[in-house]
Amino acid sequence: MRFTYDPRYNIAYIRLHEKGSEVETIKISEESLIDMAPDGTIYGIELLNANEQLKKEDMGRLLEVLQ
Repeated sequence: MRFTYDPRYNIAYIRLHEKGSEVETIKISEESLIDMAPDGTIYGIELLNANEQLKKEDMGRLLEVLQ
């Protein structure tokens, strides 16, 4: 797993696997997107407005989702 953050755009990306050739991006909320393969493998999670989504008190909920 790899975590990257772009402060210019306030976007975080949690990469779980290297992207394959066929990845579909699924919008799960106004600020969260998931990159998923046809077989259901999740390649990564993109968080828009990352500063708000990664507040200390919210990290526990995010980690629960990732497990």
